Amino acid sequence: MLKGKTILLGVTGGIACYKSAMLASALVKQHANVLVIMTKNATEFIAPLTFQQLTGNHVAVDTFDRNFPHKVEHVAIADQADLVLIAPATANVLAKCAHGLADDMLTTTVLACDCPKIAAPAMNTKMYLNPVTQDNLNKLRSYGWEVLEPGSGVLACGAVGPGRMPEPQDLLEVVLHHLSHEKDMTGLKVLVTAGPTREAVDPVRYLTNKSTGKMGYAIAKAAAARGAEVTLVSGPVNLPKPPYMDVVDITSAQDMYDAVTSRSDEMDIIIKAAAVADYRPSTVADHKVKKSDGDMSIPLSRTSDILKTLGERKKPGQFLCGFSMETQNMVENSRAKLTKKNLDLIAANNVKVAGAGFAVDTNILTLISPDDMTELPLLTKDAAADVLLDEILKRRK
Repeated sequence: MLKGKTILLGVTGGIACYKSAMLASALVKQHANVLVIMTKNATEFIAPLTFQQLTGNHVAVDTFDRNFPHKVEHVAIADQADLVLIAPATANVLAKCAHGLADDMLTTTVLACDCPKIAAPAMNTKMYLNPVTQDNLNKLRSYGWEVLEPGSGVLACGAVGPGRMPEPQDLLEVVLHHLSHEKDMTGLKVLVTAGPTREAVDPVRYLTNKSTGKMGYAIAKAAAARGAEVTLVSGPVNLPKPPYMDVVDITSAQDMYDAVTSRSDEMDIIIKAAAVADYRPSTVADHKVKKSDGDMSIPLSRTSDILKTLGERKKPGQFLCGFSMETQNMVENSRAKLTKKNLDLIAANNVKVAGAGFAVDTNILTLISPDDMTELPLLTKDAAADVLLDEILKRRK
């Protein structure tokens, strides 16, 4: 997803350097060109050879390194960079960057960069919370830097509190958000639903389905990476909360109905990818499970139909996309839903087909509109999300 992109990874002197090596490896696996610059203090924690082997590129440390032919090295690196990420970022280097100091290879190069810049602070808790450091971070933000919040916990120095460098996977998500897509959805407000809902039977049991939320989360992250202002309404899932969007956690179908309908009027695009539980116990009195001839039965009633409500109140110019998970007559059933619920597009899949069901990282979608149908091959859910958004943008024009 990062093919053709060059990331300048600045590594400064902290114990979290080992995470930087893992991050460099993850970026290379995404086909990024990773250029590493280390401070001399960083080389006390990890050898430049480690990054050289991981990235396949020369690692710069010395401003006056003569192994960089023909060009002024710090300017050459700055000209190539699509993004600067300093991780870990010590208090000392953050202070230098905030005040325009350029006394080593890293700070000299960063000062020459005109691309987006991100800092991942990592330091002792008291150093991080010191008003001087906080002022420096705010100054960097005022200059357009993105400053990531450090994690909290027991630090290497024994302190407990904020100051831990974010995990490599989290930093990778930040880079992907910035560089993986063109910003062709800038200015659009997008609402995505994801995951299952739960309908309580009693204090212990509930009705639900096997949805994991992976498809909806992939759509939300792709839309955010393309520049959209995203609201993700999520049922209970075991997925990390994605950055760069407003996440609304819900439990029941009524919770989701309320969260979606209360926000729908301000949205340009609504994509309902959640697998809502279709039924709930019909009354509070019925929450007690009844036994009949040794079998348990629960009187049920249907939950609120979110898509039908959205279709009835769809405003001019708003695009409404639903998902249809079927086990038979997929196309016919999905077309009926498309018409009945006044949708612009429906993404259908047969959950009985291998690779298209719940709890997998792939999907096989058939995109059905009022006038045509497109069958997609087996794709990762990330790739399927991009194709779906491409189709929505094409149809909005």
